[in-house]
Amino acid sequence: MAHEIDPKESNRAKAFALWMKAPNPMVTFFKTFDVTNLVRVSKKKCLKFNMLLDYCIGKAAVPIKEFYVLPVGDKLIQYDSIAVNTIVRNKTGEMSSCDILAAEDMETFNRDYLKFTKHAAENCTDRDLSSDSMVIGTSAIINTEIDGAVGMNSGIYNNPFMIWGKYKKKMFRYYLPVSFQFHHTQMDGAEAGRFLENLQNEMNLLK
Repeated sequence: MAHEIDPKESNRAKAFALWMKAPNPMVTFFKTFDVTNLVRVSKKKCLKFNMLLDYCIGKAAVPIKEFYVLPVGDKLIQYDSIAVNTIVRNKTGEMSSCDILAAEDMETFNRDYLKFTKHAAENCTDRDLSSDSMVIGTSAIINTEIDGAVGMNSGIYNNPFMIWGKYKKKMFRYYLPVSFQFHHTQMDGAEAGRFLENLQNEMNLLK
């Protein structure tokens, strides 16, 4: 569920006043992750690499309370759950958007991921959970290596957003540069940094 809250009564009151009318309210961090364990688990269990990364993104965000509040239009919205978005190439060759609810259990997330991405691809439809969940957007440019990317800075699409390309192999380890964009009303650099550290930890702990 989602409902409007009074910014003045939230812990984002000062940020709301400072950043909601700012011409560029979005902040982008760049971080290179060690995804060696993610690659190993993907190959060992025959699981999609991007599914595993999306799963870890959801797990990394769930403990951080700032992820549950998002500026939408000129309002501050409180959510009860978090979802991770993935882009699917559908049967016409175009792109469909698919939101997957974050889950504690990897098997549950994988089942939902495969079920709903298949449905989106076959039916050329989007799965949108944004009315009930705070959605973390993602975009994987898997056919090329990139060092980072910056999304929209307009304040129209305010959801946190992550972009990555192909992972890189160096010696016996694998690395993935990722960009993380967020609205400054939603969180500060400290929370964004904690999320990125959480994400690395979740990938390291994956079995």
